[in-house]
Amino acid sequence: MLVAVPLFDRFTALDAVGPYEVLSRLPDTEVVFVGLDSGPVRTEGGGLGLVADATLEQVRRPDVVVVPGGPGQSEHMSEGPLHRWLRAVDETTVRTTAVCTGSLILAAAGVLAGRTATSHWLALDQLSTLDVTPSGERVVVDGKYVTAAGVSSGIDMALVLAGELVGEQTAQRVQLGIEYDPRPPYDAGAPDKAPAEIVAALRERSRFPRNRAV
Repeated sequence: MLVAVPLFDRFTALDAVGPYEVLSRLPDTEVVFVGLDSGPVRTEGGGLGLVADATLEQVRRPDVVVVPGGPGQSEHMSEGPLHRWLRAVDETTVRTTAVCTGSLILAAAGVLAGRTATSHWLALDQLSTLDVTPSGERVVVDGKYVTAAGVSSGIDMALVLAGELVGEQTAQRVQLGIEYDPRPPYDAGAPDKAPAEIVAALRERSRFPRNRAV
């Protein structure tokens, strides 16, 4: 099974690396990072880079696609090479997926038209402008399309994928192997749980700008 993760400038690291840590541990599975060009691609803060080992043109028939999000997503809301690649590979994928604002890229490419999907809570309302029904669930499955909410939820999504693709026992072995048993010190991981002043502060300095028209 071939999993392709497209990278773009200013993506969010965990959106890509979280699913990688799960999916790369599945039997007979290869995860490849792809880009418009091969070579290093920098994350949103610029302090970390992942290497795109292949170009989009070199990976034409992945079984699974995982689109990360991040501030750089706003540069990929109009027609271009990434949109064309996503539509082309979606014709043969077993699962087409996205984490965080990666779902906005899929939606802008027309891949999620008429579907239900999720995204980061600060960007969730933008899905409805792209012919997608937004959902506040952490992971949303609609046919072969699977989307995850913000950043850390990509790990949950990857475990859902693992269970569907190779069976629940293997998925549970992977979960145990990475010791994914989150117990955060604060119950502030969702806007309906966090203190109102924290939610307001994040809205005020949101790093998710309104997207340019498709």
